[in-house]
Amino acid sequence: MTKRKKQSSYNQPSLFDFIRESTKNITNGSLSIEKEFKAALSGDIHHAHDEFGREISRAQVAARMTDYLGEEITLSVLNNWTATSHPHSMPADYLPAFVKATGGQRRAVEAISRHSGLFMLPGPEALRSEIQQINEEIQRLKIEKQKRMLFLKEIERV
Repeated sequence: MTKRKKQSSYNQPSLFDFIRESTKNITNGSLSIEKEFKAALSGDIHHAHDEFGREISRAQVAARMTDYLGEEITLSVLNNWTATSHPHSMPADYLPAFVKATGGQRRAVEAISRHSGLFMLPGPEALRSEIQQINEEIQRLKIEKQKRMLFLKEIERV
């Protein structure tokens, strides 16, 4: 007799459940992802950062793409690629330069891969960077907690 799997207390689907769900229910037009892709590009640009974690502008993203591609990408072109009212989309062969230019943002790539039934995992350096960001956030929250605890002690003394 086989044991039954324990369900997560968070009722979170497993990676395999996610994969299984994503590969079924493909209907007419369900793979038309233009709006989602443009929104993902916008999100990536909005969260773009340089190698030091500083936010960068749309113009800086365009300039970085120009450097990486050796072909001019203007701010206007970048804006057209993200505008749902504009008929043109970013060519797929520009996507690697875009990801690098935004500091490794992955929303656009994940939109494409998810609808293709593929799943990407970040490389070791990207994971280390994410772990460092999480550690920094934990440290920031610890400091905030300490401040509030000190404030609480001050209030209780009065």
